[in-house]
Amino acid sequence: MTSNPNIGYVIQMNLSKLSYIILITIIFVASLFVTNTFSSTGVFLEEESTDGSAIIEKTIAFLKERKPGVPEDRIKIIASSVYEESRRYDLDYRLVLAIMKVESNFRNDAISRRGARGLMQINPSSARSIARESGVEVRGAKCLHEPEKNIKMGVSYLSKLRDMFDNMVSALHAYNAGPGRVRKPVSEDKVKTTAFTRRVMNEYRQISDVLPEPDEQ
Repeated sequence: MTSNPNIGYVIQMNLSKLSYIILITIIFVASLFVTNTFSSTGVFLEEESTDGSAIIEKTIAFLKERKPGVPEDRIKIIASSVYEESRRYDLDYRLVLAIMKVESNFRNDAISRRGARGLMQINPSSARSIARESGVEVRGAKCLHEPEKNIKMGVSYLSKLRDMFDNMVSALHAYNAGPGRVRKPVSEDKVKTTAFTRRVMNEYRQISDVLPEPDEQ
């Protein structure tokens, strides 16, 4: 049987075409990556966060700067709990941080003159009812110093007050003074501010200048 001298040439040509197709495919995929990763001005774009990890990391950095010396594992728990619970109740996580700053200066061991405890200053006398509504198990006042439980309870309680008073300023007032001492305003221009609500809103504005807006729900 006589061999065909053109077979090797044909095979070589086919391999060359295949290599060319593979090369074009790689270039096309790479161009898609570059297009999605860089803006039209050539500036590298940060990937979109779908699980809030970018916000949590920035919150961790924020807390480290303001409370140096706090164990990193505790800061991570605080940052992730604030984000997750705020998202659960459709609240701005930066507002929760502002409350935490005013109430305890980010100290989980804080105790007020009235006995309120933890990061968001939960009062032991009302802790059981708040814990029940937020699905947290509390056994004694010591539990209120646990960051995750304290944040879950505080954010759940704030959400309840927001729904009760239909505006956040009155909800903040009630959070500080107790809902029994706050009247629901008849209109927005009748909303009462206090030293506490002004301090929280001032902190909120400052934090909002540093940390990004919440991810869309």
